[in-house]
Amino acid sequence: MTPKYPEIIVALTGQDGNAFAILGRCREAARDAGLLDDEIAAFMDEAMAGDYDHLLQTAMRWFEIR
Repeated sequence: MTPKYPEIIVALTGQDGNAFAILGRCREAARDAGLLDDEIAAFMDEAMAGDYDHLLQTAMRWFEIR
């Protein structure tokens, strides 16, 4: 499956499993790539709409996760 924004790479390898840290890395990568605030807010809303697994699934649907 190709992510929505495959050019945005988010490094999550070695993360401690902290959902807030993952959200922060994704948001920072999206901002650095020039995504508009509305699009970042849409990601954040979707990512926070479920449990930890949902967060990871959403991140993988939106960005290239490494």
